Amino acid sequence: MQYEPEQTDKKFRKRLTPAQALAKIMRYCAYQERSHREVRNKLFEYGLFASEVDELITQLITQGFLNEERFAKAYAGGKFRMKQWGRVKIRHELQAQGLTINCIQRGLNEIDPADYRKTLLKLLKKKFTEVKEPNNFKKKDKIARFAIGKGYEPDLVWEYLKDLFDVGTL
Repeated sequence: MQYEPEQTDKKFRKRLTPAQALAKIMRYCAYQERSHREVRNKLFEYGLFASEVDELITQLITQGFLNEERFAKAYAGGKFRMKQWGRVKIRHELQAQGLTINCIQRGLNEIDPADYRKTLLKLLKKKFTEVKEPNNFKKKDKIARFAIGKGYEPDLVWEYLKDLFDVGTL
């Protein structure tokens, strides 16, 4: 029996010309902010060679379709607002995208410190009502693990938990 490649098989995709790839990747970049790594990977999926990919990325940067600082700001702001991630997790994800330290810092500066603290408090209070644990030490630990897992700084989480448990405002 002979193997018939499906239309969705990536290795059997038709190779695009650089002009076709440029038109397609411009739409891809216009839809939402993208990192250089995402665009580079997508261009390689189109079957382009490394020299063609580098040339197209240069074009995209000069035409304003690609901007890593803009990407970092959009990513950090979006993940904080939509998924309520903390700075640690956002920083880690931006590093995984291959962004520079300066771009990452500019992206994290998009998060308002007052909103950040308010969001952390809201998360801690919500988790407090969800955790059914009679032992306060275990309960505090479970809540802290949750918030730290969302990417909030452990020092800040424990400071807030201590204050909230001491005051009893939870």
